[in-house]
Amino acid sequence: MSNDVAASPTAPAVGGPSKAPRTIGTILAIVGIVLALAGIGTYFTISSTLSAERITTSKDACLPDRAINGPFTAYCEAMVIAKHASDATGGKTYAELGKDDPLRQVAMTASFLRASLFTSVVAFGVSALVVLLGLLFVLTGVSLRILGTHKE
Repeated sequence: MSNDVAASPTAPAVGGPSKAPRTIGTILAIVGIVLALAGIGTYFTISSTLSAERITTSKDACLPDRAINGPFTAYCEAMVIAKHASDATGGKTYAELGKDDPLRQVAMTASFLRASLFTSVVAFGVSALVVLLGLLFVLTGVSLRILGTHKE
């Protein structure tokens, strides 16, 4: 007897449909849910930590007189701190000021505050990215599970 039937592309698969797509789909969906929840948790942790500091944006910030509890208010305040520091130091940076210049402390403090605020902006962005990746994993996993049940 010949093996032509087994080599035929229309011949039924030996042992039935593979369970691999459904299994991989389930794993991807679970990982996606975990990622999305971790991203959401991180976002709200950053927000509540900033809120606990009770900082508000300056009156001349792009979003004036608002509580700093999100990426936009943190960014706006970082930018206005840069402007205020530049105005105070005559446009000089920490490195450009003399070691005995009292404005060097102003520049250093402003730089530290801006770095802290920008770090929170980046953390908000990373947590949002993780949420989106988690959702993509869930969609991919569900799609694989649906394709794994498809019978020809």
